[in-house]
Amino acid sequence: MPYVYQDSKPRLPALPAAARGTHSSGKAYEELKQECLRRGILFEDPDFPACNSSLFFSEDTPVPFIWKRPGDIVKDPKFILGGATRTDICQGDLGDCWLLAAIASLTLNEKTLARVVPLDQNFGPDYAGIFHFQFWQHNEWLDVVIDDRLPTFKGRLVFLHSAERNEFWSALLEKAYAKLNGSYEALKGGSTIEAMEDFTGGVGEMYEVKKAPDNFYEILEKALKRCSMVGCSIDTSSAAESEAKTPFGLIKGHAYSVTGINEVSYRGRQVQLIRIRNPWGQVEWNGPWSDNSLEWRSVSPSEQKRLSQTALDDGEFWMKFEDFKVHFDKVEICNLTPDALEDSAAHKWEVTIHQGSWVRGSTAGGCRNFLETFWTNPQIKLHLTEKDDGQDDCTFIAALMQKDRRKLKKLGAEMLTIGYSIYENPGRDGHLGKDFFRYHPSKARSKTYINLREVSNRFKLPPGDYILVPTTFEPHQEADFCLRIFSEKAAITEDLDENVAIDLPEPLNPTPSPQETEEEKQFRALFEQISGKDMEIAAEELKYVLNAVLKKTKNIKFKNLSLISCRNIISLMDTSGNGKLEFSEFKVFWEKMKKWISIFLQFDFDKSGSMSSYELRSALKAAGYQLNNYLLQLIVLRYSDEQFQIEFDDFLNCLIRLENASRVFQALSVKNKEFINLNIGE
Repeated sequence: MPYVYQDSKPRLPALPAAARGTHSSGKAYEELKQECLRRGILFEDPDFPACNSSLFFSEDTPVPFIWKRPGDIVKDPKFILGGATRTDICQGDLGDCWLLAAIASLTLNEKTLARVVPLDQNFGPDYAGIFHFQFWQHNEWLDVVIDDRLPTFKGRLVFLHSAERNEFWSALLEKAYAKLNGSYEALKGGSTIEAMEDFTGGVGEMYEVKKAPDNFYEILEKALKRCSMVGCSIDTSSAAESEAKTPFGLIKGHAYSVTGINEVSYRGRQVQLIRIRNPWGQVEWNGPWSDNSLEWRSVSPSEQKRLSQTALDDGEFWMKFEDFKVHFDKVEICNLTPDALEDSAAHKWEVTIHQGSWVRGSTAGGCRNFLETFWTNPQIKLHLTEKDDGQDDCTFIAALMQKDRRKLKKLGAEMLTIGYSIYENPGRDGHLGKDFFRYHPSKARSKTYINLREVSNRFKLPPGDYILVPTTFEPHQEADFCLRIFSEKAAITEDLDENVAIDLPEPLNPTPSPQETEEEKQFRALFEQISGKDMEIAAEELKYVLNAVLKKTKNIKFKNLSLISCRNIISLMDTSGNGKLEFSEFKVFWEKMKKWISIFLQFDFDKSGSMSSYELRSALKAAGYQLNNYLLQLIVLRYSDEQFQIEFDDFLNCLIRLENASRVFQALSVKNKEFINLNIGE
């Protein structure tokens, strides 16, 4: 199905100053809160009710959970107790360690934390059972309102909780994020960088530790100094290894936070250390430099204090950086700005955002492996006009994000495998066709196609015009997407499918009777036989005439034209308004018909009597219609079958409706011009 229409013109990034309310009542957080205080009630959120549908969509609750407000769990609940810190995040019975690792990183930056978790909330005199949190989603900030009823079992929180039993900000944040994504179950499994971007609107980059650059320590050091959010994980070779514990106390397939990096003086030399946190709040590294290791005995108390080293079973631990590179496989970094971590200077970045969609049968063409449909994907033109300061190339980051897949989990949706290719623009306008991609290699592309929410890569290309093609790996896969382009210098982007244009030939005049061709003589005889002396035929008679003629035409394997098609033909050609077709009107239509048949046969590559819906763009262009992606998606939905095929009868109906619409459009244009001229004359 076509996704909700969104203008695909490039737009500026959202400013964090104003978050859009999302509650179904249309009321903002403060209005809802004051209403509850005025009525003396505690807020109950109808959008995310305290019931099983908010918990799971594919399974029943393993035990009977009871939804309780914090005041029913402890006597003296606090929103934040002693500041929001990474020790406030302890994982419960939900596989969302990726989210918890991101929350732990969030606590390291007070300004970013205060954006996501408004700190003016409490359980004081103005408590009304309502809280709110703010998240970035696809270029806008959303304000998510929740009530404070939380799932419990035997008086304890089931999911995320703080180490302090009477502190609730982290549990409420998890609930708000679950609401944003449809349910708690929707949070099972994910990539830390996904939540990091939702907390910041930043841009993510991923490093494979074993292939990381030589200055990887400095990169991580710089990332943490710039308040970037950093996560890490260990790969698994099979599903059976998920959350398997290694002999060194590390968990495979588990998301950790990187919370610090530093050097320590040890026996007369400097040792590089990195601090990691397990969101479980327990289970730690037991190798060198772990909490109770012998190495710490050779470090002075002042050094230990500087590094905040404590031998607590809190899930946080130090390890030697060289050991980190041996045992961990991936590092995810979410930068609040796209500045390269290898570069010492900060830059001002220009950002543009495109919204689009891949729709089966029209714009879901798959990757370059599927040449027959690859060219039908959305295409975005990128103008790189200015070189970087002191450089010969232009730097930019292309970040392609698939939208709402986690929210659609309950409908069976999974993360699609996505990526993109970048081509040098051949210097002509309009959507590039199949032959261009057949004979031209890409200039750059995403490092890999992967089933993550976002694929992001940094590029350096010479100034010029380029075409970026965002795709799923397989064709026929549907999703909305958001493409962000970050550039150090101003880069101009435009969607190649924005313009809708009509280029039809002038209406044909019927050939005068004395010069009738042999074909016209045969039609006249058939007309007289069916219509009588008035030489007019209705839709049923037109159907007989056209099907009789088409059956005798060579190289055509069309099925019979439908009665609806013939009624549409009459509505297009009937100038008298009597619901019938005169012979002169039929002759004009037949000239159109021959052209349309020729076009259809041109794109019916296998001569099966049907045409691939992915060829519709080219076929319509040959008929004089240039459509944007949105209109094309609607037409394909209306006229193609489940196999993405369009028969001639449907192609004919499509062209008739387009021509009727173009006549209305032209008539309105003329009237508007007359109105404008009239006003100018006055």
